[in-house]
Parts: sequence; structure tokens; C-alpha cells
Amino acid sequence: MAKSKSVYVCSNCGYETPKWLGQCPECREWNTLCEEIRTVSPAGREKSGPAGGVSSFRALNLSEIKSDREVRYKTGLGELDRVLGGGIVNGSLVLLSGDPGIGKSTILLQICNYLCEDKTVLYVSGEESYTQIKLRAQRLNVTTENLYILCQTDVQQIGEFIRQNKPDLVIVDSIQTMNFTELQSSPGSVAQVRESTNVFLHVAKSLNIPIIIVGHVNKDGNIAGPKVLEHIVDTVLYFEGDRNLSFRILRAVKNRFGSTNEIGVFEMLDTGLREVVNPSEMLISGRPNNVSGICITSVMEGSRPILAEVQALVTASGFGNPRRMSTGFDYNRLAMIIAVLEKRTGYYYSNSDVYVNIVGGLRIDEPALDLTIALSLISSLKDIPLPDDVIAFGEIGLAGEVRGVSCCEQRIIEAARLGFKKCVVPRHNLREITKKTLNMIEVIGVNNVRRTFEAINE
Repeated sequence: MAKSKSVYVCSNCGYETPKWLGQCPECREWNTLCEEIRTVSPAGREKSGPAGGVSSFRALNLSEIKSDREVRYKTGLGELDRVLGGGIVNGSLVLLSGDPGIGKSTILLQICNYLCEDKTVLYVSGEESYTQIKLRAQRLNVTTENLYILCQTDVQQIGEFIRQNKPDLVIVDSIQTMNFTELQSSPGSVAQVRESTNVFLHVAKSLNIPIIIVGHVNKDGNIAGPKVLEHIVDTVLYFEGDRNLSFRILRAVKNRFGSTNEIGVFEMLDTGLREVVNPSEMLISGRPNNVSGICITSVMEGSRPILAEVQALVTASGFGNPRRMSTGFDYNRLAMIIAVLEKRTGYYYSNSDVYVNIVGGLRIDEPALDLTIALSLISSLKDIPLPDDVIAFGEIGLAGEVRGVSCCEQRIIEAARLGFKKCVVPRHNLREITKKTLNMIEVIGVNNVRRTFEAINE
């Protein structure tokens, strides 16, 4: 007779232990061990494979595998297609995650309206009733005959329903509400999320049906459940942005069928999400004129440059330890830039509080933002505004030198297109810029950060 036993599994790395521990011995994370109930068969009764030990499967030679062109479904939202690499790949498993209320269910219901023109979509909901989904569809103006709603949480029954009806696309909202009946743990546990995802993975691959699953996040912003969840799926998408702001950023952190550097920008309206085709113009609109501490930069998000506004505020500190705060930029990187400015340029911030903000809710980790941050800090410290038609980018080293960045010419062309007249770039990148681009905008090459601020204001 089968017996049950408790095993504690780390939701971060998958480490297993027979007893609960406060800290995982493998990944050193705290409070990540979750209980999982397993059924153990009596010794000698477990069998794997057919009798005689002869395997019933065989390996395929690479030349035997058909290399037909992948089929992609367009979603009707160009920004979403860009992030996915051109559309939803047939037979793929996509994980869409983000904070509560960020717009995950909204964007999925919106794409149903476009896809259902010539395809059938099954929307599986474990969180909402039929009436609630109908009310949200009316608000988003989703009216289609090919969208089918299924309010069910049993993954085995859902899998059998998909095999019988074979829809063109399946949406599961959300994976944390799904229940694998053979497990005794509650929905949302490590074991339930892992096994439920495996069921949808086998359905997607065996029937060649794309499945999009919605994943919740925990208080740290990571996907709730085991880390193996992100390894199982083909694509992981994150919705970013402040719920108090109208703009949302969709970012791919894993994509087996496209680039992981692309982002999509959306604006949340009463009628749903609207894609922002020109995010640069949106991010720098409304900036104040003739104000110190403000500088514009150009960052690369995938294959396209995006202009962003950087704001810095340097003010006298009222305490013994000056305060440092950054929003949208790495705090440790900010501390390094301040140290370089004090050591190499003679601008001192030891008695000043420093605040840095990237406008629009962007999160930028690119080193090309260093020079823009430094110029904003100097401008705020000296209370001298930078010209409104100037843009700057470049990486700063510990010696105070300005290092080259990638895709320099693309950044300059985007700045010239939006009306900027002067661009400060690393001198190393000047040899990559064509004469045609130099005729569009004045380009200033700099070697170190010491003379950069004076060169702009000359």
C-alpha cells in the first residue's frame, strides 16, 4: 500500500530536505522551503519502461528532423509582437507575470478580440466567474464568437478538454490557482505549480497549440512558485511600471524564439491598454525648461533607441550622513559616479543629499547612462541648467574617462529626429559616425568627465 511523506522543497533552487530549515543550505535564501506531500510506492513495485528493459523510443538524426518555418500568430498589438519576436509561436508555452492590477488579464483579453477573427481561443480562468469575465470583456469592447470561457481549476480535466476541442490558442489565468488532484498540497504551492505547468507543457508540445499562462509575483517582485517554472516555459514576460502611473513596460527576460532585449510600451486607459508607438517622445514630453539637474539620454532597448529624461537633485544635508536615493537606476552605480566626480573632477557631495530619478517609471541598467547622471549631478550642484537641446550618453570609468558605447549612431539619429541640436558622445565612438549623421546634429566627443560640463555650456 502506498505511503505519504513530507518533503520540504526550496522554491528558489529546488533543494529538498526531509525537515524544515529557515535557510536553504544550497542557495542560502531564507524562508524558501515549502512542504510537499509525496506518495511512495512499496519497494519492488516501481517499474520504468516496458518489460525486459527494452526502450520503446529512439533518437532522431538531425537530418531527419523537419525544419519548416515556424508559424507565428500576430496579436494585433505591435509592441507585444515585438517583445515576442514577431508573434506567438505555434506550440510555445509563454509565462506572463507582473504585479497585481498591472494589466496582465487586460492585455490577454484584448488580443483575443484580434485573434478570434480567424482562430478559436480558450480562456481558462481560475480566479473569475463567467459573469466577471463578461463584464470585463464589455468594458474592453471585446465582442467575438470564437472566444470560449472555461472556469475550471483541475489541470487534468482542462488538459483533456483541450485535447478534445483543440483550440488554436489557450490562455490560463492564473497558474497559481490550478490544482493537480493527485497531489495533497494546496493550489499555489511549489509542487502544484510545477506539476500544473508540466501538464500544460505536454499539451502544448504534443498538440502544437500555443498556451499563455499568467503567473503571480511575490512581495520581492519575483515569480511566485518554484524557480523551475521559468526553466520549463519557452518565454517569460514581465509587466513593469507603477500602478499609480498610466504607462506600462512589457519586457522579455527569456525568449527561445526571439531577443530578450526588446521592450513594449503601453498606456493604461479606461478602455484597456494602448500601445505607445513612439516611447521616446512620450518619455521626454512635459519636461521643464531652463531647470538645473535635468539631462536627456539615449538608451538601447533591443533594436531601437529610446530617449529618457534623467533628473538629479543635490541639496544641503541636514544630518551627519548625507542621503543617497535613486529611482530607476542602480544605487551602487550612483555611489560610484559620485565617488568619481569627487576624486577626478573636484565636485564634492560629502555634505549634500543626492536624489536621482528616471522619469516615466523606466528602469535602466545600461552603463551608457553614466555620463548623463554625472552631468545632471554637476548641473544640480552648480545650479546651472544644461541647454534644452543637448543629449549625452557614455560610460564612465573609475579614472574619470568616458568609454565608448554600442549603437552610437542609432542613438544620435533618434536624438536628431526629435529635434536635438547637440549630442555629447565618447570620443572613441566618433570614428563610427558617418558624415550624413554629422550633418544632422552637432556631435561633441569627450575623453573624460572633467571638461564635459564646460564644453556643453561653451
